[in-house]
Amino acid sequence: MLAFTLRRAVQAIGVMIAVGIIAFAMFRFAGDPVSQIVSIDTPAAEREAVRKSLGLDDPVLIQFARYFVNAAQFKFGVSYQFRQPVSTLLAERLPATLELAICATIFAMVFGILMGVYAALRRDTLLAKLCQAVSLIGISLPTFLIGILLIYLFAVTLGWLPSFGRGEMVRIGWWTTGLLTVSGLKALIMPSITLGLFQMTLIMRLVRAEMLEVLRTDYIRFARARGLTTRAIHFGHALKNTLVPVITVAGLQFGSVIAFSIITESVFQWPGMGLMFVQAVQNVDIPIMAAYLLMVSLIFVTINLVVDILYTIVDPRLRATVSRPA
Repeated sequence: MLAFTLRRAVQAIGVMIAVGIIAFAMFRFAGDPVSQIVSIDTPAAEREAVRKSLGLDDPVLIQFARYFVNAAQFKFGVSYQFRQPVSTLLAERLPATLELAICATIFAMVFGILMGVYAALRRDTLLAKLCQAVSLIGISLPTFLIGILLIYLFAVTLGWLPSFGRGEMVRIGWWTTGLLTVSGLKALIMPSITLGLFQMTLIMRLVRAEMLEVLRTDYIRFARARGLTTRAIHFGHALKNTLVPVITVAGLQFGSVIAFSIITESVFQWPGMGLMFVQAVQNVDIPIMAAYLLMVSLIFVTINLVVDILYTIVDPRLRATVSRPA
């Protein structure tokens, strides 16, 4: 188990090095940073002074080594647009993105599992067919269209929920949250549903398919022959084994939720990292773009590593395979 974890950790480090090279290439070759910092009529001598202060006159290998060491310490330079350290801007926007992603994932997991189990156990009922229709809608409709429809219905027509922003915030140390205020909770409902609907439909369809497959296995037949109750068979045996692949999907989907929150944050003007990345692209703010790429990659790699370890813990068959020497 320890060797398996170390192998996965080495692979994760290799992925981060590759992403670091891509981020450095964006930072180094996608335009001239000096032109983004100084004005058009700045003299050439001042331009060279700025270039030297940024270390852009050093060899490429030295620049890469310096950039990688700074990135490992979460130092991503200064934003061209905001004139502030990028790490400070990310720390300010990170709570909003994580709060939205966690709420969207909880929404997707809870409703996806419940709908998937019901659609598998009561697949001929009207409600089960309605769940299937909802899953098709969630997969077919684009995220931005779902957000616009929710805004039109609940914000413009009914006036129940706010259409943008996080509402009233409460600061706990460096962390800001809207979960402790009524306006913050209201502002979180529509973005969470918009961001989590696609993941919910995937989980629902996966749970339904896995549940139907498990219910046809021999040990479920033996459990019925032993006289176990239907509740014990469905939830004590079938659902427990159904959730094994759901762990992998849910973990990876959490990284996708963070990475693809850009559209949802743009539609609802949610002040998170995704909206800041969109603004950085519009203003060619390369330090923020590169830092966002590294942060999202780190989240993906970390989640993937944790999911691999949890999967070996949950599934005894895989644990036996991992423990067997090559």
